[in-house]
Amino acid sequence: MMAGTAELAEAEVGAMASGGDGRPCSPCWVDLTTPDLRTTQEFYGAVLGWTWRPSEAGGGFRVALSGGDPVASVGEAASGLRAAAHWTPFFATGGADAIAARIHERGGTVGVGPLPFGTGRVALASDPHGAVFGFWEDAVFPGWPPGRDSSPAWLELRTRDAFAAALFYGEVFGWTTEGSTCSVEYEDEEVVVWQAGRKAAAIRGGAVEAAPDPRVRPRWCVHFHVADVDAAVAAARAAGGTVDVAPAASSSSGTGREAALRDPIGGRFGVTAG
Repeated sequence: MMAGTAELAEAEVGAMASGGDGRPCSPCWVDLTTPDLRTTQEFYGAVLGWTWRPSEAGGGFRVALSGGDPVASVGEAASGLRAAAHWTPFFATGGADAIAARIHERGGTVGVGPLPFGTGRVALASDPHGAVFGFWEDAVFPGWPPGRDSSPAWLELRTRDAFAAALFYGEVFGWTTEGSTCSVEYEDEEVVVWQAGRKAAAIRGGAVEAAPDPRVRPRWCVHFHVADVDAAVAAARAAGGTVDVAPAASSSSGTGREAALRDPIGGRFGVTAG
């Protein structure tokens, strides 16, 4: 995945505007690692209407386009690796070194980077409970515009203790500091992060008093905006995907509908109205 992200930064440098500072620590990109690139492209093209652009380096990596704008990347796992398909979210930042230091100070792990990519730098990390995420210095892509309500997706962290996770990410990314474009709302066992008036991320917990389930690992989930949730679910089934949660009223935003799906390789994602 990291190699694919590096190629993306080089290939898209002309379309990327410098200035992650314009919306620090809000979601700016998502990347899917998969063992079957061809099947993955066909599936997401059918479900989300994406078209594809190869990286300039070629090989097992593609950039997904929506309306001509880059919105995601898909990279094929290295040959011989039996890696499960998984989405990784990236957060924009104006200072990767400061973010890395805060992650270490608060019990998280920076596994890769920060490394120079394109006009900025990128890194992969995990929170104290193991959920993987990335942060990207100086990255603003046309498909993820700052300050508007037209980003292609929102993110949801599913973890055991939403409050503890909110403290970690809030302190790392400065969501509640003076001058931040983000605001945080607490409601029951869920935390919602708003950026410039739009929902950017949510943190959902549960069963804090119960023994942890070893089969459930905290993870970030990607929810893509679609015009028609039912049509997207039908397209996913027709393309070989499966439905984890049938279309229903959104439990996070309270508006619209959403559904949880898996692509034919097992990659989990959601679709939400909007």
